[in-house]
Amino acid sequence: MTGHQPRPGGAPTAGAAAHPPRAQRQSRPIRLGPRSVVALVLVSAIGVAAFGWPLLADSESGLAHSRDAPWLFAALLPLLLAVVVATIADTGLDAKAIAMLGVLAAAGAALRPLGAGTAGIEPMFFLMVLSGRVLGPGFGFVLGAVAMFASALLTGGVGPWMPFQMLAMGWVSMGAGLLPGPHRLRGRGELALLAAYGALSSALYGLIMNLQGWPYIGGLGSGVSFVPGDPLPENLSRFLAYHLATSLGWDLPRAVLTVVLVLTLGGTILAALRRATRRAAFDPPVVFRPHEGAPRHGRTP
Repeated sequence: MTGHQPRPGGAPTAGAAAHPPRAQRQSRPIRLGPRSVVALVLVSAIGVAAFGWPLLADSESGLAHSRDAPWLFAALLPLLLAVVVATIADTGLDAKAIAMLGVLAAAGAALRPLGAGTAGIEPMFFLMVLSGRVLGPGFGFVLGAVAMFASALLTGGVGPWMPFQMLAMGWVSMGAGLLPGPHRLRGRGELALLAAYGALSSALYGLIMNLQGWPYIGGLGSGVSFVPGDPLPENLSRFLAYHLATSLGWDLPRAVLTVVLVLTLGGTILAALRRATRRAAFDPPVVFRPHEGAPRHGRTP
């Protein structure tokens, strides 16, 4: 017989080492460590409380006055930064992952001014949804928050609302990473799922951002004004009336634009993101070690 035959129990050949199985080259979401999970749960719980506390505040409580709101807003920003630091330090975000985070955050920040918020046109939403889908919920939360922070600096939109925008966009990207079938669902089915989620998350983003600002807007009619201390169902009905009257014209175009961009550009961008994560090799490198019974170079068995 001619050629070299592999010896039983021998070390992998050079060709096997150079060309690992396809399963090993699939893109995987960046894993989360336990401390980062705790940080994400904590900041999300505090964010939910910060968004919803006016609905439960007593009319005699100091929290029912809008002058106390900036202190609450300011407390959220270091919590978001703590999540970023915990994710970088505790969950394997190495230099390559941080570089990708910076590139995607810069791209998202650059997309936001293109619509300038006119009629709710904000093209950054579709990129945050696609990135969260490919890179996972933890990376998605950090990416959404950082992208919104960078876009606020770029557009001059820094204010007490900025930490809430960072939270809301972080949730949008994190939710995309939690959608089912990240390793199996591909093609039109995946694009349809992401388009539906993009439309829903775009509308919910406007809803919760309205909840942040609604209690502090004065001069509204009694039918849509926030009344501290009123029963929760009554305040919720007034809030829904306010949202439908003032924001539907922004939320619907945002949702429609996100759906169109996901369906037209989603396949190309998903493929590019997955190719980038495979090349970046976020997981630890595979090390090939010879079998104990393998012959050493220069010696015959």
